[in-house]
Amino acid sequence: MLLEDLHVILKVAEFRSITAAATNLDMRTATASAAVKRVEASLGAELFVRTTRHLRLSAAGERYLPQCEQAVKMLQQAKLNMREELGIIDGEVRIAMSSDLGRNIVASWLDDFLLEYPKVSLRTHISDSNIDFYRDAVDMALRYGPKLDSNLYGFKISDAPRVLCASPDYLAEHGTPQTPQDLLNHNALFYQLHDIIQDEWAFNDGKQDYKIKLKGNRASNDSDFVRRWCVEGKGIAFKSCIDMSSDLLAGRVVNLMPQYKPTPSELWLVCPSRQSITPTVRLLRDRFRDKSQAILTKLIEKGVFGSNGI
Repeated sequence: MLLEDLHVILKVAEFRSITAAATNLDMRTATASAAVKRVEASLGAELFVRTTRHLRLSAAGERYLPQCEQAVKMLQQAKLNMREELGIIDGEVRIAMSSDLGRNIVASWLDDFLLEYPKVSLRTHISDSNIDFYRDAVDMALRYGPKLDSNLYGFKISDAPRVLCASPDYLAEHGTPQTPQDLLNHNALFYQLHDIIQDEWAFNDGKQDYKIKLKGNRASNDSDFVRRWCVEGKGIAFKSCIDMSSDLLAGRVVNLMPQYKPTPSELWLVCPSRQSITPTVRLLRDRFRDKSQAILTKLIEKGVFGSNGI
């Protein structure tokens, strides 16, 4: 009986489908089916009851799978402990990121990491929707928070304040808003998540909360589109300062109304389980923290956030 076969068995039990398990494990359905047959032959019992439409655990499977899962987790943890003691950094990194953050910021961080650790391979999943770790087969997700799901394990990477920004060309033509109410006279560039347009923006001036429902002629479910529109002078955007950092530092966009602070946000590295937190994940966590802090420091030194900082 192969350890890899046991991984297949656990995935089949999780998805109640050999095909879905094979997809998650990035293998052919026939390969996954053969693994199931090898384990059942070794045990002398069928673990699954199969029909033309459904697959469920048999009585033997219900007894065997919980102990199998515990055994596999113990073996995985022992392997991780040994590799950590030996300082081994290798294997495949499967990471999910939002489109803007991934393409324009984190891509260069990962390039540097792979140069430093050539035995590591990379697979990225770029999407602005929250990841489903089991469906999308990733090991970690770098995403804006705060982390809300108590079933996941996460590390806070940094604060990631939002900024209200527009290009100098747009402001020269349409004027510079001074208060949240002034935004009603401007074209807002909206981000759309799950078919819901984020057209209500929130601020606080230290004394009062403001919520402004805006109008605009552009919306996208790709955050990088919103950034590009903003840089091209199409309107005003409400974005993470990390996503906009290169444009802010280069003067392609300007931080507006700094006395009115948008709702705070944070950058998190999230993993599906404690067992998935490998030495490589910890190294990436530390690398992301250093890189993010360097960006925030540059933005403060440049005066993007004014004398009071972020």
